[in-house]
Amino acid sequence: MAKPQNVIVTGSTSGIGQGMAHEFAKAGAKVMLNGRKLNDAAQAVLTEFQDAYGKDMVSFASCDVAVPEQVEAMVEQTVAEFGSVDVLVQNAGIQHTSKVHDFPLDKWDQIIAVDLSSVFYGIRAALPKMLAQDFGRIINVASVHGLIASKEKAAYVAAKHGVVGLTKVTALETATTNVTCNAICPGWVLTPLVEKQIHARAEANGTTFEQEKLALVAEKQPSQEFATPSQMGALAVFLASEAAAQITGQSMPVDGGWTAQ
Repeated sequence: MAKPQNVIVTGSTSGIGQGMAHEFAKAGAKVMLNGRKLNDAAQAVLTEFQDAYGKDMVSFASCDVAVPEQVEAMVEQTVAEFGSVDVLVQNAGIQHTSKVHDFPLDKWDQIIAVDLSSVFYGIRAALPKMLAQDFGRIINVASVHGLIASKEKAAYVAAKHGVVGLTKVTALETATTNVTCNAICPGWVLTPLVEKQIHARAEANGTTFEQEKLALVAEKQPSQEFATPSQMGALAVFLASEAAAQITGQSMPVDGGWTAQ
């Protein structure tokens, strides 16, 4: 990174977000973790981070990213505790699968709110502060489904395509400043949630974890390997660095060749 940075990572109590938060903390950044509530599981993550990196280096913001007032409060909390918001990593997301004509209206609204509208809320809250300090990095976690589609994922694909578009608009509007905006587009990433799905498949099919792991990833990713949360984090740290100052408006797949097909 170009300098010590203050970073918000939404949805960082597990999975990709937690991996990204670890990579920023390892690089010396102060990190604002985020989840909807500081429940027992979130407290355990916060304690783990503070033990590893220092109590003054990591904090926690309770925030439902689908509520704009709460997103604004999270940004203000970060400024109050750390002094600034230099990097905003927007990772929080949810999923539901169903055919288009059967897709529940409430699930559509919920996914659009959490996966797309929240990204707008975050940019709207943090960007003025970044422009005022003449530095900022906005990193939106989209998906390969922001670039291509899969069946039965109408809301998710629509939302992630929207994130890619919003990323481009933000990059164009900040192109002559020291603020950049990019999207990371993960394919299959081996998170605890995905591991749970693989175990369930193995149990249902009477196969091994390794057999089902390969079967699942090989459906999409030519590399036949999962990406990892730490790899997503390493890319985010690079995008926050001075070396990436002229990278903006880009959507970067980390997908083992999925979107190259």
